[in-house]
Amino acid sequence: MDVRTDNNYITGNLCALGCEILYGLSYVFTKQATNSASWLGLLGWRFFIAALVINICVFAGLIKINLRGRSIRPILKLAIFFPVIYFTGETMGIRLTTASESGVFIACIPVISLIMSALILRKKPAKNQTAGVLTALAGVIITVFAVGTGASLSKSGYICLTIAVFSFAYYSVLVEKNSEYTGWELTYVMLMTGAAVFCAAALIEAGSHGETGELLRLPFRNRDFLTAVLYQGIGCSIAAFFLTNMAISKVGVNRMSSYIGVCTVVSIVSGTLVLRESFTALQVLGAVIIIVGVYVANRGKEKRTL
Repeated sequence: MDVRTDNNYITGNLCALGCEILYGLSYVFTKQATNSASWLGLLGWRFFIAALVINICVFAGLIKINLRGRSIRPILKLAIFFPVIYFTGETMGIRLTTASESGVFIACIPVISLIMSALILRKKPAKNQTAGVLTALAGVIITVFAVGTGASLSKSGYICLTIAVFSFAYYSVLVEKNSEYTGWELTYVMLMTGAAVFCAAALIEAGSHGETGELLRLPFRNRDFLTAVLYQGIGCSIAAFFLTNMAISKVGVNRMSSYIGVCTVVSIVSGTLVLRESFTALQVLGAVIIIVGVYVANRGKEKRTL
């Protein structure tokens, strides 16, 4: 086997696993912060911190970005779908539906990603990838319904979640198509776009309610909120975005998508250990099925073209 190919395979899978662990741990950090600010306020501060930190790293020479003289329009298109459209649709969808419903919708991302990869990139998923993704999807559905089976029947909520699912899947395809950019270059433009959109939206929302000062002081007055936005900004935005971009560029959309269920497992385990939340036998079963699905999806080699 080509050593470079083997290294890409190992690096890509580790990046995929790492980003889902980071996303899963965010549940612990944001559980209580959502009561302190609106979703726009939370996203605004999250991306402001992410943009601030990554620019400090760039100016200090810790991160190499070379976009001078190069068109960033392809990355801007990517950034519109994720994080802008995705986080807007996901956050509004979660607010309008139940946790179980939103969990099932988000769990469909790997399936939609496989379909888009086949249609747009002409990459046919291997049989084990399809079987693994569907197995992990079944595990996620079992897990989220173990928490509660109530239905909101919110059409607007379903529409928002559907938009989020398709936007993330399309973003994944765009990352693989724009392989001429480095992971840090993709991450930098994504974070700056997210900061511009969500900071402006948060300030407009706060200003319309006469609460601009409260929004600006919030991280300095609320420790839980500060902890949440620091973790989301640095851990979930900078680190996880970079790992996601790297994983897709190294192993492709199909293999990357198979790891999304890991986020569910990590969020359940961290919630149980740190927040002392209940952990039912049905959740254990769902977690085991997810892990089996991820293992099955990542056995063997991926077919490259249709």
